[in-house]
Amino acid sequence: MTHVFEYHLVNYRRTWRSSALSTLLLPLLTMVGFGLGVGGYVQGGIAGVPYLDWMVPGLIASTAMQAAIGESTWPVLSYFEWLKVYFAQAAAPLRVADILGGHLAFMMFRVLLSVTAFVLIAALFGTLHSVWALAVLPISVLTGLAVAAPVTAYSASVSSDSYLAILVRFAVLPMSLFSGVFFPLDSLHPVLRAVAWALPLSHGVDLSRTATLGLGVGWADLGQVLYLLLWCAVGWFLALRRFGRRLVV
Repeated sequence: MTHVFEYHLVNYRRTWRSSALSTLLLPLLTMVGFGLGVGGYVQGGIAGVPYLDWMVPGLIASTAMQAAIGESTWPVLSYFEWLKVYFAQAAAPLRVADILGGHLAFMMFRVLLSVTAFVLIAALFGTLHSVWALAVLPISVLTGLAVAAPVTAYSASVSSDSYLAILVRFAVLPMSLFSGVFFPLDSLHPVLRAVAWALPLSHGVDLSRTATLGLGVGWADLGQVLYLLLWCAVGWFLALRRFGRRLVV
């Protein structure tokens, strides 16, 4: 697995400059636009917390999800359909689990880079209220893996990028909008609220908010971590099964 991870790192060393600016600029523009712009219309904040401070942990979790989606959709499909990288790796003395694990590890590396940049900018805005805010880094990696693993399985099951566009439109965008990033889940209809809690992002948002605002950790938080781990495990199983079917002759 480490050899596959190293392969992706070598490729990224050649291309990191193309994404460096957006990694730093996007969180800055998002916080200024939504946090300060929209937040100016939210009098009194939410639950006594300024809107920017309340929204930042949601944006961090959403950034983790978007980075995971970006790495687990078109790159995975291209490695099967166009570049055939996975097949070349399978021809080497590598197990299917090594190929999948190495790529997922690189995806989490990309998630960690994006989230770290966001946390640093959030700290400059004074929106982190506790030393526990550092916990958003492992929380974001866990959230990213809970998204990336099942999406990788999906990307390995399709043959056209049209299906990836469908996934983004009908799954990723709704999850981004209705998972407590921009407004409390309590304001949703009970049915929509139940759907939101069934998705991994809402739990990543809630855990991140608990960390950045320095709220007390309880059994409910442990339950959310276990739920995200369940998404990771199921996604890994499905992805490993799909990779095995396509790579093992």
